[in-house]
Amino acid sequence: MWWLIVLAILGLREVASHDDHALSRIAIHKAVFALDTLAYITVSPSVLGTSGKNSEWVTLEYGTTTPSIDDWIGVFSPANFSPKYKDTGKGTLKLQIINQRSDFSFALFSGGVFNPKLVAVSNTVVFANPKAPLYPRLAQGKSWNEMTVTWTSGYGLDEAESFVEWGPKEGVKIRSPAGTLIFDRDSMCGAPASTVGWRDPGFIHTSFLKELWPNSVYTYRLAHRINNDTYIWSREYQFRASPYPGQNSLQRVIIFGDMGKEEMDGSNEYNDFQKGSLNTTRQLINDLENIDIVFHIGDICYANGYLSQWDQFTAQVEPIASTVPYMIASGNHERDWPGTGSFYGNYDSGGECGVAAQSMFYVPAENRAKFWYSTDYGMFRFCIAHTEEDWREGTEQYKFIEQCLASVDRQKQPWLIFLAHRVLGYSSGINYVEEGSFEEPMGRESLQKLWQKYKVDIAFFGHVHNYERTCPIYEVLFVLLAISSHYEANSVNICTREEKNFYKGALNGTIHVVAGGAGASLTEFSSTHPKWSLYRDYDYGFVKLTAFDHSNLLFEYKKSRDGQVYDAFRVSRNYRDILACAVDSCPATTLAE
Repeated sequence: MWWLIVLAILGLREVASHDDHALSRIAIHKAVFALDTLAYITVSPSVLGTSGKNSEWVTLEYGTTTPSIDDWIGVFSPANFSPKYKDTGKGTLKLQIINQRSDFSFALFSGGVFNPKLVAVSNTVVFANPKAPLYPRLAQGKSWNEMTVTWTSGYGLDEAESFVEWGPKEGVKIRSPAGTLIFDRDSMCGAPASTVGWRDPGFIHTSFLKELWPNSVYTYRLAHRINNDTYIWSREYQFRASPYPGQNSLQRVIIFGDMGKEEMDGSNEYNDFQKGSLNTTRQLINDLENIDIVFHIGDICYANGYLSQWDQFTAQVEPIASTVPYMIASGNHERDWPGTGSFYGNYDSGGECGVAAQSMFYVPAENRAKFWYSTDYGMFRFCIAHTEEDWREGTEQYKFIEQCLASVDRQKQPWLIFLAHRVLGYSSGINYVEEGSFEEPMGRESLQKLWQKYKVDIAFFGHVHNYERTCPIYEVLFVLLAISSHYEANSVNICTREEKNFYKGALNGTIHVVAGGAGASLTEFSSTHPKWSLYRDYDYGFVKLTAFDHSNLLFEYKKSRDGQVYDAFRVSRNYRDILACAVDSCPATTLAE
């Protein structure tokens, strides 16, 4: 059973991303039946989605002869306030409902959150086809000319054949079969995912569209051929195929973390602390014609064990994810759970332990449970790490990271980008400063030398809910001669360039960016402002990279509230600058001819 709570009058306290939301106090397990013949709640219309839409607005009318500020309305699926409500006992609400493969009913409660009493139940509401194919999510495949399409439906393997009909926008269409994944309550690692938060996630289908022509536009439809030879079709979508690795063309990349989801109708729900989420989503939708690929680097929807919220998130990002590749990384709110192999033994996933994220979204990893992977997009190479698994030197992931960085041909793909959820680089967020680390503990100790050896241009992180950009940083190792000829190695992090907004020639270091302010409640900065920190912003926003060619890159930080640029820099260089020595990293040479 899942519920979405709408509070007509009851006040709510502010909530942060790692606190319990006020709605978690609702003792739904203590609810008693106290049906009142004079109380009522009705909803209209009763059939939704007749025009093919996956979300619809409904109107609630409700009333009782004994109104109270403790009254509230719950939305239940499956189905087994106006300001004057306190004075008149009557009210009207408009809510947005998304298709979640079942019917809905609405209930009016009295007694507040600690002693809820059910006083009225509405008629049921259902979508015309609750099983319809929904919320397509594009992702790059394991090769540059492959696009994957993942979607959710109510059709299982024993009921229908699932496929995608696709082809060039003006050309002949073909059909590619889809594989189907499911996960059940037993796949969850603990509560609430395995108890009160559980909701059947439906069937998750993925089809692989192969041998695409670079930069060509394709259209596609999701489809199910059910056993009586009836076809169920989605509406038509379109995407542009990825450029060939090294292709010299305009390429635009969006990067952010920690966005989550928010209700379009203003209603409240459990874990309702992602107040910037809708603004970020709207800005991306409004600028979608100028976006080629999106990276959401962890803390995807903050379901935290309440599985229905994955439907809510995929519905929210559908206009984006159905049009451009939506690549994700795993964060603590997707993976962490004690005793399950995660590097951190906390309860942040709410018992999901990575299962929901790795099922709902495709990533081109060798093992989707491990969640580290690389992907090429034209002149970019992206190396995506999984901070909830051990990344330190000698581990399997460390070897992957080095292989990803080492194997790129910088003459063809000059822009080398490292992505991860937790801050393995640099942050002056208040928690890291109080720990004295300015990073995730043990974060950069192993990775700094890889970033320097392979000349990573920019390292992006989420987890800290703000925006921060550093200078190009390089760690210089030096040796101290101590007492009794004892040698002690030490290091210092230096800014390799004094410029702030334009870098011509070699960077000689890696620029570190925290872009975790896409939606979840913001994180304060420390009063300590390190020299390497060039720009800090306590606000919601996201980053856009634009590669004009092999020599020119534009970095922009945009705020979610207005989509305007508040921080930017440019890099202009040639291939020789990439090959050049960086500080103390010059390779050995010989005088031999």
